[in-house]
Amino acid sequence: MKYKDEKYEKAEKGSTKVLPKTVLLIVLCGLSFYLGGLYCGKNKTEINDVAKAGSSSDVVDSLQVKSVSFSECSSDYQDYTPCTDPRKWKKYGTHRLTFMERHCPPVFDRKQCLVPPPNGYKPPIRWPKSKNECWYRNVPYDWINKQKSNQNWLRKEGEKFIFPGGGTMFPHGVSAYVDLMQDLIPEMKDGTIRTAIDTGCGVASWGGDLLDRGILTVSLAPRDNHEAQVQFALERGIPAILGIISTQRLPFPSNSFDMAHCSRCLIPWTEFGGVYLLEIHRILRPGGFWVLSGPPVNYENRWKGWDTTIDEQRSNYEKLQDLLSSMCFKMYAKKDDIAVWQKSSDNMCYNKLSNDPDAYPPKCDDSLEPDSAWYTPLRPCVVVPSPKLKKTDLESTPKWPERLHTTPERISDVPGGNGGVFKHDNSKWKTRAKHYKKLLPAIGSDKIRNVMDMNTAYGGLAAALVDDPLWVMNVVSSYAANTLPVVFDRGLIGTYHDWCEAFSTYPRTYDLLHVDGLFTSENQRCEMKYVMLEMDRILRPNGYAIIRESSYFADTIASVAKGLRWSCRKEKTESESENEKVLICQKKLWYSSNATSETK
Repeated sequence: MKYKDEKYEKAEKGSTKVLPKTVLLIVLCGLSFYLGGLYCGKNKTEINDVAKAGSSSDVVDSLQVKSVSFSECSSDYQDYTPCTDPRKWKKYGTHRLTFMERHCPPVFDRKQCLVPPPNGYKPPIRWPKSKNECWYRNVPYDWINKQKSNQNWLRKEGEKFIFPGGGTMFPHGVSAYVDLMQDLIPEMKDGTIRTAIDTGCGVASWGGDLLDRGILTVSLAPRDNHEAQVQFALERGIPAILGIISTQRLPFPSNSFDMAHCSRCLIPWTEFGGVYLLEIHRILRPGGFWVLSGPPVNYENRWKGWDTTIDEQRSNYEKLQDLLSSMCFKMYAKKDDIAVWQKSSDNMCYNKLSNDPDAYPPKCDDSLEPDSAWYTPLRPCVVVPSPKLKKTDLESTPKWPERLHTTPERISDVPGGNGGVFKHDNSKWKTRAKHYKKLLPAIGSDKIRNVMDMNTAYGGLAAALVDDPLWVMNVVSSYAANTLPVVFDRGLIGTYHDWCEAFSTYPRTYDLLHVDGLFTSENQRCEMKYVMLEMDRILRPNGYAIIRESSYFADTIASVAKGLRWSCRKEKTESESENEKVLICQKKLWYSSNATSETK
């Protein structure tokens, strides 16, 4: 009996120890499940959303999608530009051409289909031959050919468009026009001027000619009744972007470009308080040049061809001169049809503006960041360059190519930015670019011309590839640290953008897209499928994507890429890190199953 009682007593004591351990185990399991849900929930949601795009998609594990597929868009979407869609223009106002600005579709109206190429599309002619010709079927529009035939913008010859280098204000060819401009602005010859913007670019012949002279130009034009100016430019291998100076700032930081150009671009510079010219002033570097050819320049000899009177054109020219003087421009040179003004690099002019309460346009107050340029309204006031910046004016900026690797003064405005960080970034991207060339030998060949770095910091990849026959559009997220001024100070080009929306370009306009951690940094805001559908839209058939991402996202990205009809392979990084992978993908050339014999 005593034995029995002792056995019972021991069992009872043991049970008091087992119970707390069991409870503790249950609590720990529950806590682990809860924390796991918090950490992975957003990614599981994203994967489920991606899976819904396919007809029979299942989630295999937290980051692998069994199959994803996307249908083809109808053939009338071959040149679909989601945020500048002419089919939606009637919904927006005509005042100051606001309907031509960015108006992106809401989430429920986004297309989840693959944009097809035109009937008869061919791989683009390779650079440098492409500067002078392109396949007609790739950009099958005759409007410019018919309407501008007397100005030699382009002409159709057999299966090709030929670009003879003409323009409204340079009927004798763009080279002769730029030669005259260089005579007026010697800084174009010695590396002082490196970056330029061409507003109302036509087919970008001016920007194309400047490439041969070491000047990198962003050619800007809206999607308008010319149909495809920017598409022609990019098909030729010349940097270009869809845009218009209307009611919103252009997507560039202040004090960026060394030169701005307008050749009969028909922008009403003196209207609406001079707000359009004030935007040129904002993005132009102190000491930079603004070049105008066309009305009202040389009105004495040209007014008869402008359907106006000499008195009206004289008045317009005087208004323009007064407006430029009031915002601290001075006449630099003038000859024949070309007039050149220079933006002041002396703050004395702006001090006078500040001290005059009746000055118009007035000095901008400090409530609006000068570099704020993503859906930021234009204001009729002068953005005064910061007096603390001593080396951003054109005279103090190192000449090209020295400026490429000189630490820009404005890096100090970037959180954590300094000379050491800049040099480390330079070194890092030299190593990475060398590795990329091993993984993708097409880099550096004539197979790749138009490149986009979709989320750059300081333009490191572009700098590492500067000696290759390509150019890079450096994109800085509108939600990231503002590093774009540093990119421009290096003599490179770029733009702000939010990848939750479509980019301002036509389909099939880039040969290579580079992504570095974009999905990791933006996955809480942007659905992966929409970002990758946008990448597919702007990537040329047979074009490439280099996607550098955490191992966490790599398998999912590869699965979605397969649904886009891309072929991908997973590679190690240059450091062979297990936490990060590189996907080398290529978009296949396919033709719409809904294609007809007619082109748009």
